Amino acid sequence: MSQESQVVNVSGSLSSHEEVSVINENAAVKAAPKKHCDNCHQSVEGGFCSNCGQSLDSTLKYFWVVILHLLDDIFSFDSRASRTLWPLIFRPGFLTNEYFAGRRVHYVPPLRLYLFISIVFFLTLKLTVSGEDKQTIEINNNKAAISQVTEYIKTLNEKKLQVQPTADDQTMASIDADLARFNRYLSDLKLDISVAENAKLVSTTRQLATIELERVKLGTNDKSNDITISNNADGSLSFDFLSDESNKKLDDFAKKLAEKAKKTFTTDTNRLINEVLGKLPQLMFVLLPLFALLLKVVFIFSKRLYMEHLTVALHSHSFIFISFLSIDILDVTHDHVIALGGGVATAAASILGFIGFALLIWVPIYLFIMQKHIYKQGYISAFFTYGFVGIIYFILMALTTFVAVVWGLTEI
Repeated sequence: MSQESQVVNVSGSLSSHEEVSVINENAAVKAAPKKHCDNCHQSVEGGFCSNCGQSLDSTLKYFWVVILHLLDDIFSFDSRASRTLWPLIFRPGFLTNEYFAGRRVHYVPPLRLYLFISIVFFLTLKLTVSGEDKQTIEINNNKAAISQVTEYIKTLNEKKLQVQPTADDQTMASIDADLARFNRYLSDLKLDISVAENAKLVSTTRQLATIELERVKLGTNDKSNDITISNNADGSLSFDFLSDESNKKLDDFAKKLAEKAKKTFTTDTNRLINEVLGKLPQLMFVLLPLFALLLKVVFIFSKRLYMEHLTVALHSHSFIFISFLSIDILDVTHDHVIALGGGVATAAASILGFIGFALLIWVPIYLFIMQKHIYKQGYISAFFTYGFVGIIYFILMALTTFVAVVWGLTEI
């Protein structure tokens, strides 16, 4: 029987409006081109091939479309966010056990949760750290600056008189250079800062004097305080398993790194801190699978898969980051509230300080309870394994921080 006669037979029992709908639907079906899978060439109805499972949606798209989809995958938090953040902070091990039990659709996936929180944490930390005043000597007005510089000039003159009988020409030249520099600072500081063109010069002079006085305070003029990276008596760095050429390159790199470290630590460490904070997110992402491997070894008798331990690592680090993010925000808010002054501000600052302290204490307690709930341990066994994992983790974190500092120094 033809398609037209089928439509006529059906229309006999339908209203005129329904007849038109059926005819239009049949016409649309007839007019719609058939789709085929590019992989197995089978006819496809819908968005996926029923034969091989491949999606008909092409992955070859404009670059900006791919980036938008990636950002959406990472940052798109719907109602699952509210169901995820509360247990993440206040219910140790709950999210992880839910994930293991297969109840996952109501919560943010572990990797996406970690990426989002870690990005926000390190960005916020970088902003708050870079916004802090790095000066260790307070020279915030002319009177204080002139007083400190004058005092140091007096100290230099006394030192010159003491060492003059026995000092060599190099030592005397060094003292004379310091005297000339600080006398120049003193002259600039005594300028009338009410004159607009002098204000910038005076401000710059204060900063230079701060750096110089901090160097004196640290004793950086003493060669015994030089930063060196070596394992030999002559101050070189070498290893027996490396060739002479490799050892020479290593020693040259160590000397350059030590020079950068000395220059950074005796002036302004702000740039190094920013560099380190820029490297830590990448290094922490490398640390995660290592921490999961540690859990796999320690809890080998739990018979959990490596990916389960990795989920534990993702959830525990997400909690740590969001906790310290909250503590950092509370600390900044506390300082701003204190600056307002008054009884109400003092009371509010005390409350903020107490919340921050309580959250700091909650971090190790949370992690202990989380481990106990996930790995089904008793209190005694949980205590010992928690201590062992904690010691190894702090060693890994120390190595990670060291790598971040060395990496940051190479970028300066």
